[in-house]
Amino acid sequence: MLNPPNTISFLRAPLALLFIVESTSLRVLALILAMISDCVDGYLARRYHFTSRFGAVLDPVMDKFFVYVILAVLLFESQILPWQAAMMLSRDFFLFLFLSYLGVTGTWRSLEVKAIRWGKVTTAAQFIVLIGIVLKISFPPQLYYLFILFGCLAFVELLQFKKRAASN
Repeated sequence: MLNPPNTISFLRAPLALLFIVESTSLRVLALILAMISDCVDGYLARRYHFTSRFGAVLDPVMDKFFVYVILAVLLFESQILPWQAAMMLSRDFFLFLFLSYLGVTGTWRSLEVKAIRWGKVTTAAQFIVLIGIVLKISFPPQLYYLFILFGCLAFVELLQFKKRAASN
């Protein structure tokens, strides 16, 4: 279903590919535009009733695609270490655990797909750290442990959301 919010979500793919060009200003611009598109697509979907299951899945998939491409480029250029990239993606590990749990229990079809607070916090933190890395800002190693905390909090939030949905 192609509507304005989904079109905006799809724009994160070419923005990610722009990152291949070795230009600090172009990379920062791509990151800022991706951040803006992530905010605008959700707002438009809710405001103008364009919400759909497809859009609810597309938005985080495009976020992940964007971040994975950026991290791959930064790893290739040795601007980020593998453990730092892994920490930044730890929320996705917890998401995989949650989806595995839903698959094992057979409850994945009944769950409504929607954004969660700690998922949004993690995505925002990823964008901010990526902008810092592109601008050659050095972060303390402890900062990356926050991503594990955010992943744990997202996992707990998903479990609570599932529990509430099951009780209704």
